[in-house]
Amino acid sequence: MAGSDSSGDRHRIRRPGRGNVSRLCTLKTRSDVSFRPAKTGEMPAIRALLKLYPEQLAQKNLPGISSFFVAAADDRIVGCCALQIYSKRLAEVRSLAVHSTFRKRGVASRLVELCKQRARARGVKELFAVTSQTGFFERAGFATFRREKTAMFFDVG
Repeated sequence: MAGSDSSGDRHRIRRPGRGNVSRLCTLKTRSDVSFRPAKTGEMPAIRALLKLYPEQLAQKNLPGISSFFVAAADDRIVGCCALQIYSKRLAEVRSLAVHSTFRKRGVASRLVELCKQRARARGVKELFAVTSQTGFFERAGFATFRREKTAMFFDVG
């Protein structure tokens, strides 16, 4: 599943409480996929995964490796998602991608949950995602607000 960088739909989730990221990092899905923070040296594998979705995901100006969580199976990165923190008030769940052979296994949901847990642990008040997958993010607790303005983007480069 390509994720949160695609279109102008904006979703937010309010911070319900504190969480524990490390507790979730060792959980596995039914298909023996493990989840953890990305490690130094894994950015090439993350970029390769994001390149599978050039129309849906931003390929430039990615967050640093410390912002990413990864899903791994047999020592191969099969999913990724980043939490880009802008301030104590606001952070973005972005660069969500799961290899097509690992879809429909809860991988994307678990990666987003890790980002939500990290945001709670760091005291962030709200999360947003820019996405074309509105149904997925709604199931994850994100919602649009009627009076919110639409985010629009212009590539100056």
